[in-house]
Amino acid sequence: MDFATNITASGLAQQFLVGLSRTTILFIVSSGLSLVLGVLRIPNIAHGSLYMIGAFLAYTIATFAGGGSTGFWLALVLAPLGVALISLVAERGLFRHLYEREHLMMLLFTFALMLLFRDVVKLIWGSDYRSFSAPPIFQGSFMIFGLPLPRYNVFLLIVGPLVAVGLWLLINKTKIGKISRAAAVDREMVGAVGINVSRVFAFVFIIGCFLAGLGGALVAPTQNITQGMDHTLIMEAFLIVIIGVLATSGALCWGLSFSA
Repeated sequence: MDFATNITASGLAQQFLVGLSRTTILFIVSSGLSLVLGVLRIPNIAHGSLYMIGAFLAYTIATFAGGGSTGFWLALVLAPLGVALISLVAERGLFRHLYEREHLMMLLFTFALMLLFRDVVKLIWGSDYRSFSAPPIFQGSFMIFGLPLPRYNVFLLIVGPLVAVGLWLLINKTKIGKISRAAAVDREMVGAVGINVSRVFAFVFIIGCFLAGLGGALVAPTQNITQGMDHTLIMEAFLIVIIGVLATSGALCWGLSFSA
């Protein structure tokens, strides 16, 4: 009986760690979406399409580099940068002219952009499934609680906290991060003191989209890369952002009522 209990507990612990590693992807993508929504007030439905483009770019770069460790690390670095470059063109060419528009128009605009990105992906990569493997260093598994845990999942468990710490340092400890927080509260006042708010918004938008591309590059070795992989992801990301906002607001209200 004790043996069966230990096996069950070990299995649950393993499934928890695997699930936690998979949510790292959601956390990274949702962080970028939350950053753009919080500062720029843009409900960016096309965020999931950038995640998909990041995955396809990672496949292309890894394949071009011959696969293996070199191809993987190049894809992990260059694919998010490629998505960031695309977001820079979109922000400077389109989004910066629409910041003062109401949310419904931004929602419709980003939906149209999502459809455009989908057609571009289909035009470049076609509708076939794509895939590439993780490098040899991430193949195999570690023994956790007596059960195997894939090495790549352990890598994701490490990347998630690193991204979280990096974002926290960027937002709270850098000048551009503090300006971004101020612009999220009162962009007119930030502009009145001589700060170029447009460039701040461009920076925030690029960082948010970079995170979408990073999520796509990280998920690429774990599943088939195909059209439509952005649909489920963007819905889950929006749910995470909404629940996070509601939880934060609830905790703040509870704290204020408790202190009163």
